[in-house]
Amino acid sequence: MRSASEAASSAATARPLEYLSGFGNQFATEALPGALPEGRNSPQRCPYGLYAEQLSGTAFTAPRHANRRSWLYRIRPAALAGEFRRLAHPGVLAQFSDLPAPPDPMRWSALPVPQEPMDFLDGLLVAGGTGPSDAHSGCAIYWYRANRSMQGRFFYDADGELLIVPQLGRLRLASELGLLELEPQEIAVIPRGVRFRVELLDAGARGYVCENFGAPLKLPDLGPIGSNGLANARDFLTPVAWYEDRTGPMELVAKCGGALWSAPLDHSPLDVVAWHGNHAPYKYDLRRFNTIGSVSYDHPDPSIFLVLHSVSDTAGVDALDFVIFPPRWLVMQDTFRPPWFHRNVASEFMGLIHGRYDAKAHGFEPGGASLHNCMTGHGPDAETFERASGADTGAPEHLTDTMAFMFETRSLIRPAPHALALPQRQRDYVRCWDGLARRFTPDARELR
Repeated sequence: MRSASEAASSAATARPLEYLSGFGNQFATEALPGALPEGRNSPQRCPYGLYAEQLSGTAFTAPRHANRRSWLYRIRPAALAGEFRRLAHPGVLAQFSDLPAPPDPMRWSALPVPQEPMDFLDGLLVAGGTGPSDAHSGCAIYWYRANRSMQGRFFYDADGELLIVPQLGRLRLASELGLLELEPQEIAVIPRGVRFRVELLDAGARGYVCENFGAPLKLPDLGPIGSNGLANARDFLTPVAWYEDRTGPMELVAKCGGALWSAPLDHSPLDVVAWHGNHAPYKYDLRRFNTIGSVSYDHPDPSIFLVLHSVSDTAGVDALDFVIFPPRWLVMQDTFRPPWFHRNVASEFMGLIHGRYDAKAHGFEPGGASLHNCMTGHGPDAETFERASGADTGAPEHLTDTMAFMFETRSLIRPAPHALALPQRQRDYVRCWDGLARRFTPDARELR
């Protein structure tokens, strides 16, 4: 016979996935009728014998438009945990500031899905990062690989929010504030401090994670574009309240100060029965991005593909950008249509989720990655350059089989030593430009 707590957990788990729509809204949701107190955030006695707890993702005094916080009504307060002890993890670094940042262009093939049992947390492998995690600016970038769900363990990040980008395999993110299901070409953001576990819905999973140390990610202002376009707020989905009332030996893993820490639990921390606020997980389908582009000539700057950004203390210069390169029409006439050769004050970490990237003919594969740090020259490979230079730009071109992304930051991305040593690192990457021969013809303006 099942206990009452097991029955409650089972009933909660069986709830269908439901979502609240709209980026940054103030939401109110309850898994039991009347669980949300009326008129007060912390009444003397909460309904159903719940505890009131505020989770603040920004300073209490942050401006109203920037304030992130949620009130949680839970079975047990988050303070109930055993003593934390340092947890060794070879894929997580506590400090990036002392690492060298070679100006070489770098590229990696996809990391294989592991054969030995490995969950999302075990499978994190840092590629590189910027600065210390407590500087409240910059980021760390990871690959994740997994072949099993997190079992009896939960995770939260006190250093930053987590932007999760699946490339292979579907995930279910079970969090304090509800359930999110993800597939490749969707993303999710887990705010700073929110506790969650990752369950696999397929045999294996692989993807990318960007840990944002700075201001919470938000939608960019659209300026001259107007009131619509790029990522629309209505397409961002936040989960409804869901809870499990489950006891037994479990583990809570925290990332704090650049290191992982482990504490014992005797219950599931995913026991929030109701909540209201805006500090909550959310997901977005990248295929809903409303692409803006040139309809006359020239290839616009990649800022037109900005999905989310973390603002810095300098106007117009972000601490972190999340940019995508989705399916789109190219119609610019008399224009070199792929991304041009460039050097940039920002540092760029790129990944490929699906298909092919239009600036590279070979070598940049789904699940792979590249890193071009500040002022490192890069651009289309020789084969792409030749093809685009001779293309008929009087006809439109429809890019359909593609979805690439970029984590871009104003700081140097310092690669982790183990990332530099990976067998998947393509040490001959720079050879992709070998075919760019001297084309200068001082006696003939038109090249034939």
